[in-house]
Amino acid sequence: MSATPSGPSSGPSTGPPEAPSDADDSGVLLGPADVRRLADVLGVRPTKQRGQNFVIDPNTVRRIVRTAEVRPDDTVLEVGPGLGSLTLALLQTARHVTAVEIDDTLAAALPATVEARLPQRAGDFRLVHEDALRVTELPGPPPTALVANLPYNVAVPVLLHLLATFPGIERTLVMVQSEVADRLAAAPGSKVYGVPSVKAAWYCDVKRAGAIGRNVFWPAPNVDSGLVSLVRRPHPPRTDVRREEVFAVVDAAFAQRRKTLRAALAGWAGSGAAAEEVLRAAGVSPQARGESLTVTEFTAIAEAGARLRGTPPPSGPHGTDGARQAARAQEPGTARTSAATRTSAAAHETDRERPA
Repeated sequence: MSATPSGPSSGPSTGPPEAPSDADDSGVLLGPADVRRLADVLGVRPTKQRGQNFVIDPNTVRRIVRTAEVRPDDTVLEVGPGLGSLTLALLQTARHVTAVEIDDTLAAALPATVEARLPQRAGDFRLVHEDALRVTELPGPPPTALVANLPYNVAVPVLLHLLATFPGIERTLVMVQSEVADRLAAAPGSKVYGVPSVKAAWYCDVKRAGAIGRNVFWPAPNVDSGLVSLVRRPHPPRTDVRREEVFAVVDAAFAQRRKTLRAALAGWAGSGAAAEEVLRAAGVSPQARGESLTVTEFTAIAEAGARLRGTPPPSGPHGTDGARQAARAQEPGTARTSAATRTSAAAHETDRERPA
């Protein structure tokens, strides 16, 4: 991981200034001409491979910061900052902003953009040149909020990885493809309820937080975008099994979405009869389907399976997650986690890539 501080070495500023009005921040935020000029100078052309669509509308980034309820004491984590449209708006309000960027050219250029357009806050900005799916520690204080225009082709894996890796993230607001936003915020029984819905609900209370038009991006995408708000639950579901065991049940249940749970979980349990035994022990009908279950019911199935297999429970008040969170809460200075918590993109339901 490569972390780059921005600004002079004399240290961070004393804190964010009062949030500027729309009228007096026109020289700070990036407009359409600014974005195209920066891209031209850097020789950047947005790529479909990395889901790059740059926000060119200052009103949109102001709206995102307001909707995210970013506070003056927040340390905000941003993923895929691109040319810095949202980064600059976040720095106007938050105490610290750490941005994770995988693109070599964009990562090299962003600190200079912050220094040029918002020099008084440059000391409160850190750039991490890394793949967000591989980030396991961040410089500076642990993040309290995640606000991002996520790369659309990896939005769900990145979101779930960061929620698992940095338990201090209390509030999240992400901009994703509208279809993905619907899936993340879906409730049991919905046609779009699935793996992202359940796994996001493990960590957070999730809801749609608005729609974003296509004309605020360059290049304009062929799909609509949506905002999703996720507020961290005080504790993960109380359980004697590891989160990974619960997620394995979720993955199996939705891998064959149209089948009953007795059939869908046969591979996970060892047979249809074993799956039925586990389901009845969990108080779930073997004829039910995954789309009707809450995260609590998926947890009950994982617990019943562990009991019937004689698997010893992990330590901690809330299983493995509870023990990890308690340990991380005592770590000062740097947000850290074990590499064992890394989340592979292959472990999650994949987003459709956003056309550019």
